[in-house]
Amino acid sequence: MKDHTRALTRAVGCCLIFWMTTAAAQAPRAPSSAQPAQSNPSAPAPQQQRAPAQAQPDAGGAVVRYEVQPSDVLQVSVWKDPELTQQVLVRPDGAFSFPLAGEINAVGKTVEELRRELVERLGRYIPNVVLTVTVLEIRGNKIYVIGQVNQPGEFVVNPRVDVMQALSLAGGTTAFASTGEIFVLRRDNGQQRRLPFNFDAVLRGRDLEQNVLLRTGDVVVVP
Repeated sequence: MKDHTRALTRAVGCCLIFWMTTAAAQAPRAPSSAQPAQSNPSAPAPQQQRAPAQAQPDAGGAVVRYEVQPSDVLQVSVWKDPELTQQVLVRPDGAFSFPLAGEINAVGKTVEELRRELVERLGRYIPNVVLTVTVLEIRGNKIYVIGQVNQPGEFVVNPRVDVMQALSLAGGTTAFASTGEIFVLRRDNGQQRRLPFNFDAVLRGRDLEQNVLLRTGDVVVVP
């Protein structure tokens, strides 16, 4: 009887151990925290930070300074002297009169050059004089476009313009214009010169040296 009881106890113990082992093997495992996260292929890639854009140098070269012309209106402001602060008109001969300074030749000079000249002359009477010169109205920087253009005439330009820009101001050429025979009349030291301008060539990017900056008094002729 005792032998039978012992055999039954061993059988029950073996079954219990087998069941516990099987249950432990089938239990789900917790994911390891050390496992690397998988990348999402649909997620956008991080963008690299770009350096700020550098300012590019001006391809147009040096800035052309404005030179005073006849008929321009200037403002001369003298600090702490309202009686000397006044507007002056540049006469057709290129000069203007100013109290204590006399006659000032203004044509072909910049406002800074005129300021220095006035400081030198007024400094004889006013110690440590401080003044400024500004251009109120530009009336003298005139060019002319005549011939086969839609709007021929006189044009006051500010700043200076080239031949192509002058033709644009005149409304462009007409259908009867000889665009390959345009020229500019320019007077230097009393002598008149003829500067050729081939509109068709310049329009195609050739002979660009013909597209000169116009000077005061230049006449663009479109035959």
